[in-house]
Amino acid sequence: MTYDVGALRAQFPALRAGTAHFDGPGGTQIPEPVIAAIADAMSNPLSIRGAEVLGETNAETIVQEFRQAMADLLGAAAPGIVLGRSATQLTYDFSRVLARTWAPGDEIVVSRLDHDANIRPWLQAAEQAGVHVRWADFDPATGELPAAAVGEVLSDRTRLVAVTAASNLIGTCPAVAEIADLVHRSGALLYVDGVHYAAHNFVDVTQLGADFFVCSPYKFFGPHHGVLAASPELLETLRPDKLLPSTDAVPERFELGTLPYEFLAGTRAAVDFLAGLATGAAVTGDRRDRLRSAYAAVERHETALRERIEKELSLLDGVTIHSRAAERTPTLLLTFADRSATRAYHFLARLGVHAPAGSFYALEASRHLGLGDSGGLRVGLSPYNDASDAERLLEGLTAFLAS
Repeated sequence: MTYDVGALRAQFPALRAGTAHFDGPGGTQIPEPVIAAIADAMSNPLSIRGAEVLGETNAETIVQEFRQAMADLLGAAAPGIVLGRSATQLTYDFSRVLARTWAPGDEIVVSRLDHDANIRPWLQAAEQAGVHVRWADFDPATGELPAAAVGEVLSDRTRLVAVTAASNLIGTCPAVAEIADLVHRSGALLYVDGVHYAAHNFVDVTQLGADFFVCSPYKFFGPHHGVLAASPELLETLRPDKLLPSTDAVPERFELGTLPYEFLAGTRAAVDFLAGLATGAAVTGDRRDRLRSAYAAVERHETALRERIEKELSLLDGVTIHSRAAERTPTLLLTFADRSATRAYHFLARLGVHAPAGSFYALEASRHLGLGDSGGLRVGLSPYNDASDAERLLEGLTAFLAS
């Protein structure tokens, strides 16, 4: 069995509208099995989780299957999987809980490469706790964030380091495992934003060395919510605010109110859909093995398409590609010599090509690149993009530059 992008595309009803989607970093389209799983959950009896009536057991099964699916996806323990409304909400919640363990004179480290959701919550929590913030800068010429750039701002007062596993703006994938080693030697915790990373790379939170790893299923074919993975033992040490009668068990103590069961069912289905992209002998393996194979197949497909697009873009006058790191996702940030990225976005949209423009909440990264708050045109590939999509994008940009 090989990677068949045509068969894959056939499972996405939204693609039948004819748009060539290069907006994957903002969220993918949804395949039929995920839609069906959501509908199935909502069509059958549901109630507050329990063990007596069918509605209770359906809810309990959905929650447990969701946790196990995300544990398989991330290489984590199922009792360490926390649901959140979004990755942003989870980071705000955990920043407030962790800040209670800080004292004036302590330090935290944030990176200019990151989405603002992994910067602003920490800055605000640090200000309220009287904690000093230190910045790790990436090289705007190469897009690289070396582990040494983080290491040089660590101290024996560092309590937490927040860093992305992949930039949603330019695709850079820092050496998180090397950063984790430095962070842990300093006695600090590492909070990793894996929202963009998990859409393109096989994740092993243990190998990465992430104490906390957050991602968003809607970046990989699932519903709109966030997920955080941490060891259950670490979660046991944290005391979030919660209602008095609500459970104090981990991970439920971090999840407020009744869970959105239909979303959890959809996320389990999204993980299974990803696992179904496995090739070769791996198709008969367990879900974790199938996911490993699937991500390898996706990476080969996306990399080949990205390299083709980059090659053609290099032949166009007046185009600058700001995505340059050696290790990166299939995400390209473009600017143009004599016209705005927003104009390019509107021009392409009229041709049925969706490549949005902006800084995409990565304000610090955009400013550090010298692009201000405007950013550029982002071309973000997803597993369902094909050669026809790439051709439409390139023809559109060629026409835009000639207009």
